[in-house]
Order: sequence, then structure tokens, then C-alpha cells
Amino acid sequence: MKASLLVIDDEESLGKALVRFLSDQGYDVMGVKSGEDGLKLLKKHSFDLLLVDLMLSQESGIEVMKKAREICPSLITIVMTGFGTIASAVEAIRMGAYHYVTKPFDLDDIGSLIQKAIEHHQLRHENRELKKQLKEKFGFENIIGQSEPIKNVFRLVEKVADSDSTILILGESGTGKELLAKAIHFRSRRAEQPFVVVNCGAIPEGLLESELFGHVRGAFTGAVANQIGKFELANQGTLFLDEIGEMSPQLQVKLLRVLQERVVVSVGSSKTKEVNARVIAATNQDLAKAIEENRFREDLYYRLNVIPIEIPPLRERKEDIKILLDHFLKKFNEENHKQVSAFDPSATQFLLHYSWPGNVRELENLVQRLVVIKSKGVVSLEDLPLDLQQKKSPSFIQDFVFSENGIHLKHVVDQFEYMLIRKALIRSEGNKNKAAQLLQMNRTTLIEKIRKMEDGKH
Repeated sequence: MKASLLVIDDEESLGKALVRFLSDQGYDVMGVKSGEDGLKLLKKHSFDLLLVDLMLSQESGIEVMKKAREICPSLITIVMTGFGTIASAVEAIRMGAYHYVTKPFDLDDIGSLIQKAIEHHQLRHENRELKKQLKEKFGFENIIGQSEPIKNVFRLVEKVADSDSTILILGESGTGKELLAKAIHFRSRRAEQPFVVVNCGAIPEGLLESELFGHVRGAFTGAVANQIGKFELANQGTLFLDEIGEMSPQLQVKLLRVLQERVVVSVGSSKTKEVNARVIAATNQDLAKAIEENRFREDLYYRLNVIPIEIPPLRERKEDIKILLDHFLKKFNEENHKQVSAFDPSATQFLLHYSWPGNVRELENLVQRLVVIKSKGVVSLEDLPLDLQQKKSPSFIQDFVFSENGIHLKHVVDQFEYMLIRKALIRSEGNKNKAAQLLQMNRTTLIEKIRKMEDGKH
């Protein structure tokens, strides 16, 4: 969605030039010559940013800015001023303006300033929303559990969150590395500043440098305007570099320099810019092996691995599975207006002994799927997806754990028998003779059991 801008300047030639230039930059722009006309537009239209001259012929730009913010409190304001009125511009900033520019100015410079203002405003808004969501115990959003392995992670985060040390989060896919990074940020002194995410594995190598460090206009084909890099956007806040193991060796060298010197150089520029962003990196790769294979720089590894935090896979904290099932059941019932009340003992036991290769993400997706399809009632073993049942060895019966209220033996046995018959039919491609052989039972017995299953009497 395009950002909408309002330009108020009684110098007609400059006003028209700004409207034309900013429109070419992809913004929706309207321009007027007086504060009165500008305020009328603000009452009729929604604008993201106001660019106003402080020395309007008939009114004070500061007064216009004050009235504009009363109409739209979230409006970003940039003021334009001559050299003789810089004191007024400073006063405008004290009153809430984002920045000021002195005339005469370069259009490219003001274009970069507007882009940075809008991106900064959006990040602040997103982070305020995230902060509201992260006010649970320990400040961890959906990192739920009471097992000792996950409690150890919580304890370590409590100790290191408020430092500026670089952190390397290790863990398999789906364990919640980005959620943990957010939790660290929102428990730190940088919590009011931006939390910026870069997925190093999702951005093509040729674009990742520009994404991280920014670029200047004309740096490469398609660079029609200056772009602020993620390091600058995360200034005073936190930059989360996910899938750091996917970064090319060439770019690793440049990242190492930023971590060492705390300066960035935009693509196509020779000018250095100081940055103060805390870096949290994450990977599901074995970086020690990557170093041996010359895919990852050893010096960068030690720069990132100041404080390592490893999130245990779900199979190593199985006592948390029941808690997570209940949590996601409640969440997706509310989101989808469904009434799935619980998992029955057979389904619960199956899921407790499943290996969860996709970790918490896999469990969350499964519960969402079951809630949407089941709609109401109790989830039984037969409701679980067939592909999931095929992954699970029947050896889980040997490790069966009784719940506090015990189990209904016949129901569990019937459910397990039903699952085995379904697997045998799939394996035999529906051939009942072959299925009976696999189950080592008489064909007529199998047919009778299938009939009962289809009648819902199993």
C-alpha cells in the first residue's frame, strides 16, 4: 500500500517540484499553498506524512503542525525552514516533528528522509503491537512450557537480555528461534526501539547486501532511489539475522566488519555511517561443521557466538506437549469460532509419543488443521491425519503412560486396531486379502471389522 503525503508550501515552484518528485518515488501526494487548505484536506483524507514550510505567508508552520496533529495524532511531520529560522525548526522537533530540512535542499536527500521516517514509524507501530503481545510471564510470547530444558532457556535469557552482547540462537526448524529473539529484545533496555528481522536464507545473495546495508541511487540497475539498510533501521534497537548459516562467504566478511567497527557502507557509496544495533543471529545448521567445510568464517562465528542459546527440540521436552496442545486448541477455537473441547486419551498418548520432527511449528499446524476440520467435539485417534499416523511406530503402546484419571481400555484398543487396519489397507492398496495377510487374520474377520468401522461401531 502506497504511503500518502501532504505538502504545504506557499512557494509554488518548490511545492510543484516536491509533488512531482515524490509522486515519481511511488507515493500518493497532494500539495497545497496554505495551512488552511492543508487542514481542510486532513479532515477529509488520511495522510501518513506532512511536509510543511515553517514560514508560510499567512500563518505559522508550527501552528499548522499543531492543528494537523490534533486532527491526526499519528501523522509524521517533517518541517522545511530557511537558515534564519532553524531555532523554530528545533522548537518544532521538540513539539513532535520527526525532522527538519533547510532550504535549499536536494530532492534526493528529502526523498531519503521521508522514506526513513515512514519506515521508522511503521517499525515503531509494529513493535508497540508486539510489545503488547509479549507481556506474558518471562516475556515469552508463544514459547510455552514447564519442562526443565525450556526453563533453563528462560533462566539464561533472564540473565543476558538486558546486555548488549551478541547472541547466537541454535535450534532445529520450528523450535521458535525468532520468538525467542523477540522475547530477548522486549526484555532489554532497547525494547522501545525497533526490532528488525532479516531472513538471510530467503533473500537472493545479490540483494542481501543492499537489504542489510542499504544502497544509493544508481548503485545498480533498478536502484532508482536511495534505500536505508536494515542495520540503520535497527539503530538503537535489535537486528535479528535468521538463517545466518545461509549467508555467502563474501557477505560474511562485510558483516564481520560491521560487528567489529559498528559502521556500515551503503552499496554504491564510500561514506561510512555509524550504527548501534544489537545483533541476534540464529541458525539450524551446525556452524562448526560449516567452518570445517569453509562455508562459514571462523572469526565471524566467534563474533556471533558470544552468548549461545540452544532451544531444545520438542522430542526432548515431551512434558510440554500436553500444555502446548491445550494452548493451541484454545487459540484456534477462538480464532475460528470452533468448539473442539479436547483430545481423547488415545489421541493424546499418540501425540505424546510422536517424534515431532517439525517441532512446535508442526504441532501448532496440526492443531489448527484439526480444529478447522473437526469443528466441535473431542479429537480421537481416528481424527489424526493419516500421514501422521504412518510416521508413527506402534511401539508407542509399549511406553503407554496412564493419565491421572486412567483410560478406557476397550476404547484405546479399538482405536489402535482401527489405525492398524487403515494402515494395512493403505499398504495393500485396498486389497482385503493382502491386508488380512499383513494383519495375520482371516479375511472374513477383517471384512466384518471394516463393516463395523464404516457403521461407526468400532
